[in-house]
Amino acid sequence: MSPPNLDFEKKIWIKGKIPAGVDEAGRGPLAGPVVAAAVVLPDDCVIKGLDDSKKLSHSKRERIFEEVKSVAISYAIGIVEPEEIDRINILQAALLAMEISVKKLTTKPDYLLIDGNQRTSLLLMQETIVKGDSKSCSIAAASIIAKVTRDSIMKDYDLQYPEYNFKGHKGYPTKEHYEAIREHGPCPIHRRSFRGVL
Repeated sequence: MSPPNLDFEKKIWIKGKIPAGVDEAGRGPLAGPVVAAAVVLPDDCVIKGLDDSKKLSHSKRERIFEEVKSVAISYAIGIVEPEEIDRINILQAALLAMEISVKKLTTKPDYLLIDGNQRTSLLLMQETIVKGDSKSCSIAAASIIAKVTRDSIMKDYDLQYPEYNFKGHKGYPTKEHYEAIREHGPCPIHRRSFRGVL
């Protein structure tokens, strides 16, 4: 499959509007926050190797993360913690994280390009794109900002709770993670509403 391009963005720029790509990381894990990012790219943007964060190696993600931060007109991050995820459910928490990230942008977008099939409650024009992180450069950039930010948060939590090896699996439901929960019980960053945690 060809890498993401700017076709979606061009349709918006041609109308004199500003698009922002929006994506999240961390819907599936048993622990830690869900993190979203919103990114506004310039219309002459070229980022070598930009792709869906899940398709990139750790080192490539880190390099592109720094490049996106340097070339973006604006980018912002939204974080929703495990207690809130348990309270409102993971889908609502992911959408909330997206909304927080968009509201924090210093350059206000007119149009959102959102990965997936769920719109936010923001009063902005929005287009949902399934597998958008492999189709739109703005969404791919947001996916990398969200993923690298979340991985970094989980590495910090690993220092607090070393018995779970969060730096290894980032909170995802691996065999090792389930065994650690069975042995030690859930810690404060576990999502208690998720199956297998309690």
